[in-house]
Amino acid sequence: MSTEKTPTLTKEESAEAEAAIKEAANEIENVDQDEGIEGTFKVTPEELSLLRAGLANEFPEDCDYLSDAYILSVASKPYSKDPKVRRPLEYSQEKLNQVMKWRQESGATEMEDLIRLANGPSDEASKDPERYAKAKALVTSLNTGSIYWHGLDKEGRPVMWIRTNRKPWYPDVVAEVHALIVLADAGIRCMPDGITDFVCVCETSYPPPPNPTFMISMLKALVRGYPDRLHFIMSAPISSIVQFVMNLLLPLMPGRLASKVSLLDAAKGKEKLSAMLLNGEDDIPTFMGGAKNHDDLYPEESKCPNRGEGLLKFDYFGMVERLEQAKKDFTKGKK
Repeated sequence: MSTEKTPTLTKEESAEAEAAIKEAANEIENVDQDEGIEGTFKVTPEELSLLRAGLANEFPEDCDYLSDAYILSVASKPYSKDPKVRRPLEYSQEKLNQVMKWRQESGATEMEDLIRLANGPSDEASKDPERYAKAKALVTSLNTGSIYWHGLDKEGRPVMWIRTNRKPWYPDVVAEVHALIVLADAGIRCMPDGITDFVCVCETSYPPPPNPTFMISMLKALVRGYPDRLHFIMSAPISSIVQFVMNLLLPLMPGRLASKVSLLDAAKGKEKLSAMLLNGEDDIPTFMGGAKNHDDLYPEESKCPNRGEGLLKFDYFGMVERLEQAKKDFTKGKK
């Protein structure tokens, strides 16, 4: 657990956050409201092929990003307007197209290339200084080690760890969203066959940045770019600021997304992790009351070496290799 003094919000920060987040309800008007409706219906191979063809036609360079399992999970859901029937195929196609369009608009497909650019060596810094500045900001956000993947849950879902004590109190919002995108995509690529969602564990003894733009932007990226991807998010231990922030954010979350959020004290958080993580209590990290030392792999920035000849300190590519190995081990163990 963090030993740093927990900051508190000023009255001005509280008022600003509350006003901005309430106003954001109007900004998330196009987010689908049927995420999480229970039930599944059959989708034929022919229908899957039609959806695949639609994606290939509209997004030829990125159409393989979505797995068959994810496409089927979207297409097999009940229809929000009538949960007794399956979503119309055209409706599912539109949902999938919206995700892919968001990826284009957000620049998701170039994020890992930006990491390589910042990791150097490259002469692009002088040829395209604007792109290099974007790469530098992304890597600076990753270098905090505040978000990373490590391990799987018992069903094979990748586990994203968020350590709020490592985040700056006033973050670079755009860079933070870009970091979330590149990390989310890395986790999705490393999912075992048949897995379409992930879990998220937040260590929140130290509160997240109260910047309302940061909170709104992260929420918008999650619900627009990764619908039906979040299986469960746990925050522990809770604090007054975390409770304040979540009380504002939860009403903005579409459908049953809010029901996937669990705020727990330290003891209950440890109990939940023991039941959820692949190797139970052995996988609980030291900062959540366990024995697993994540800091050997994901230390604070001041203790990280440069990973190349550029600016990258966070072990992004090592993280991906470890997650790929976890996927292979999990798949082998199921046979």
